[in-house]
Amino acid sequence: MNNWLRKSLFVMVSILTFGLVTPTNLMNSVYAENPKEQEGINAASTAGSFGQPTGFIEESEFDREKFMDALIKQAELQSYQKFGAKIKPVIEDEFREIIMPNIEKALDKTSEQFPEEDLKNLTITEVPSAGYSEKIFNIKNQLMGKDILRFHVRRDNPPQSGYWFNFHYHTYHDDFQSHHDLGSIYWAKNTPPKWMS
Repeated sequence: MNNWLRKSLFVMVSILTFGLVTPTNLMNSVYAENPKEQEGINAASTAGSFGQPTGFIEESEFDREKFMDALIKQAELQSYQKFGAKIKPVIEDEFREIIMPNIEKALDKTSEQFPEEDLKNLTITEVPSAGYSEKIFNIKNQLMGKDILRFHVRRDNPPQSGYWFNFHYHTYHDDFQSHHDLGSIYWAKNTPPKWMS
């Protein structure tokens, strides 16, 4: 396709769709019909607006270890967000030493159950629940739109033992019924503040 015709087509599509359809997506579908022309596309065309990746990972680009490291880091950040400014400084060290290794083991164990093409569809929820809700984060299969794991923290107050934070998770294998223990952290005798406060 001539350069001037291609540029004109890009401008026309952008104007007619108010930018909702990117010319790159359109050209990729055109090139899918004529593979010989696809050779003219450079590597930058796989990026979305402003050079950001489109979110589609080619098989050769997927790195399982890097993906899991990023997922674990995001899980830690979500947990700290859940704790909030009042709880985090008190339990952060114990959480990192006791709970995070168990979260990593749970994520690794789950990742082994998925082939690479399914693993890259797993995502972590973006906002933990505030107040008294137990939810820290969920691991979701984006393609299916279903939760795989749900990580929670419950406030326990055994008689004359003060308050404890019980960390656990649930899996889709039993419809999220069973508690899989990750560990507990002691708070104090006094009532802990609400999450995210």
